[in-house]
Amino acid sequence: MPETLAAAPWQGANLSFWLIAALVLISGGFAAFTRNIVQAAYSLFFTLVGMAGLYILLGSPFLAITQVIIYVGGILVLLMFGVLLTNRPLERARRGQGRLYVVGAVVAALALAMVLLRIVFTTEWMTGSAAVEPVGGTRPIGRLLLTEYLLPFELAGMLLLLGLIGAAYLVRRRET
Repeated sequence: MPETLAAAPWQGANLSFWLIAALVLISGGFAAFTRNIVQAAYSLFFTLVGMAGLYILLGSPFLAITQVIIYVGGILVLLMFGVLLTNRPLERARRGQGRLYVVGAVVAALALAMVLLRIVFTTEWMTGSAAVEPVGGTRPIGRLLLTEYLLPFELAGMLLLLGLIGAAYLVRRRET
């Protein structure tokens, strides 16, 4: 019985990984194969949040927060605004093409699996003696962003703002 108590933290992390991985794979597959753009955007939300969960399990909270802020908070909201501001009716699914999509997906998955297996078996992998504890955190990244990389950081923010203003102008111009 003591062996099961010692293995409990590992089992919890392992269970968390498999649950989050299942969430990412199922919602990502649904986002890729659904014909409804709104349902695809909602399932993309769960995929992106699941990826943030995987980053947390990997011990990188900065990447997890960045994932949530940029992708979930920015890009997904922009995608939803783009869908909601268009006047086009959503395309109806055509009957009889489901098999063609499945065959294409299977062929693409097999080709990708062959490439990945070739890479795995032909690469000379370096092995380390022990895992190294990550150094730092978000403080050095913040210090670099506000000292050495302040100008590129500000320019990227201005470029994103100008893109948002331009998109809003184009949408407003077509409505009048």
